[in-house]
Amino acid sequence: MVRMAQAFDELAGDYDDEHHDEVARALLAFSGPVVEDRIADVACGSGAVALAVARTRSRAGTPILAVDLSAGMIRAGRIRAERLGSDQGIDWRVGAAMPLPVTDGGLDVILCASSLHFLGMRALADWRRALRPGGRAGFTLPLASQFRPSGRFAELIAADLPLPETAGDAASLASGAGFVDVGTRVVAVGSRSVVLTVATNPGRA
Repeated sequence: MVRMAQAFDELAGDYDDEHHDEVARALLAFSGPVVEDRIADVACGSGAVALAVARTRSRAGTPILAVDLSAGMIRAGRIRAERLGSDQGIDWRVGAAMPLPVTDGGLDVILCASSLHFLGMRALADWRRALRPGGRAGFTLPLASQFRPSGRFAELIAADLPLPETAGDAASLASGAGFVDVGTRVVAVGSRSVVLTVATNPGRA
């Protein structure tokens, strides 16, 4: 975890916010309304998902939990939130994504953009714990044929989570982890493609 935190701390100043904002918008459009749900943005980076959700909610609503191992990324997210006037709508936390710092069944929606391939299959199991029965998880993964991580990031990819080549591959990951009502779609984001996945938690893991 220390190596991963250091790697993303160093990346925080040059993070491609525009690309990740576009991925977040695509994921939110696919996952459906999340107006007053109890939501976590897992491995949030500079907060693309949390910021996109916060813009759709009243300031008096439940804050979105935004968790990341990298203090640098959380710092960058706070700065972005203040600039966009969303600083009251997000609960920023520096910490590990597993286990999520919530009670069992304490969330309605978990969203994870561009990060699950660093977390691995254990994250899906923890999401089932953290979600209420009927709660939803939405995540994105890069296509295996287009993903070319460089340097230390290649070493940080989770070995137990095979990257999908098709939407069906991503659906199999979610259903294999016990989720139901799985929906998937491949979308182009700039020059790259990602698989969007939304699935429902049937009950306890």
